[in-house]
Amino acid sequence: MTAASSLSSSAPVRHARVVIVGAGPAGLTLANILRAASVDCVVLETESREFIEQRPRAGFLEEWAVRALERHGLADRLLENAEVHGECEFRFAGQRRRFRYGEVSGHHHFAYPQQLLVTDLLRTYADHRSGDVRFGVRGVELHAIDTDRPAVSYTDPDTGERVRIDCEIIAGCDGGRGVTRDYLPPEHATLARHDYGIGWLALLAEAPPSSDCVFFGLHPRGFAGHMARGPRVTRYYLECPPGDDPENWPYERVWAELRARLAADGARPLNEGRLIEKRVLDMHSYIVEPMAYGRLYLAGDAAHLASPIAAKGMNLAIHDALLLADALVAYSGKGDDSGLRGYSAACLRRVWQYQEFSQWFSELLHGPSSGDPFQAGAAAARLRRILGSPTAAAAFVELYLGVNADH
Repeated sequence: MTAASSLSSSAPVRHARVVIVGAGPAGLTLANILRAASVDCVVLETESREFIEQRPRAGFLEEWAVRALERHGLADRLLENAEVHGECEFRFAGQRRRFRYGEVSGHHHFAYPQQLLVTDLLRTYADHRSGDVRFGVRGVELHAIDTDRPAVSYTDPDTGERVRIDCEIIAGCDGGRGVTRDYLPPEHATLARHDYGIGWLALLAEAPPSSDCVFFGLHPRGFAGHMARGPRVTRYYLECPPGDDPENWPYERVWAELRARLAADGARPLNEGRLIEKRVLDMHSYIVEPMAYGRLYLAGDAAHLASPIAAKGMNLAIHDALLLADALVAYSGKGDDSGLRGYSAACLRRVWQYQEFSQWFSELLHGPSSGDPFQAGAAAARLRRILGSPTAAAAFVELYLGVNADH
């Protein structure tokens, strides 16, 4: 793909100031802020509305992200229904150690499944603010992004005809498997990638949470994690070989491994239930730098993928959207393009901080199962330092919660 893909002159033409490709947290946060500021925008989404409102995804939001959404009137249902977390638990060598990071920092996490946030954002944008969102589009292409007259074309799912939208700005918010990132010329953009060499079996269990907090199991047989996803559903993770087949993990094996890896003195038995999702995630991360070219600006997973090790992906998507929204409102209202010119650099400061923290946290979580006595010993030392030193605890919490992460 190139920045100046060809476009048939016979395609029906529409007009919008901003075209947003992708209706995830980044795209819909951006769309709502632009709509509230009377900046004309259109959202294009390849999936159906029903699909994106039900697709299970991440669930941990940092407090700064929630407060930012609240300032824009986008967090009412979240604040009403989300669980607030200020503690986590490390299970290591048969012991349980609570870590009260809310007391250390005065900040918290909010547990709120991504599909619920997407539903809320979509209702506000499409239903309450009458925003333009088009579902089920096919064959999205970008055109002339390196000129002052960019455009986006797609195939209408109902009529089968190609439609063109002339615009001023294109926001690529279509995730890691989307198309917009491919339009950055390779000689302009650098892709930095890190493979962790491990896999996680991601599970959703139809069972109440077994604890009132997240807990991390550091075990020689592999990492295990427990995260609440509501009163009746729990997210579990099990370390596994990368590329493993989920069918290698029948119900009995899953629960046997969870019981073994999360065992600790005084811990109550896990609440078991039907597994409603089971997939293997190969742990890797990437960053596209810069996150913009011409009139195209990337946000969220289209620009950078953070492995779920530190639960940063949805938070980074919201951070990008907030910065891009501010820049576009200033550009549209005052002709001030300084925010757009500085957008990529401003985003990447936090992106790199989170990627470095995820790598550090991975070494902590997976050290005991590495098979390397040195890595295992280093991981144990890190954990003891976090739990025993107020200074180390504060430094850990600063990045765990995203406080002062733009420096």
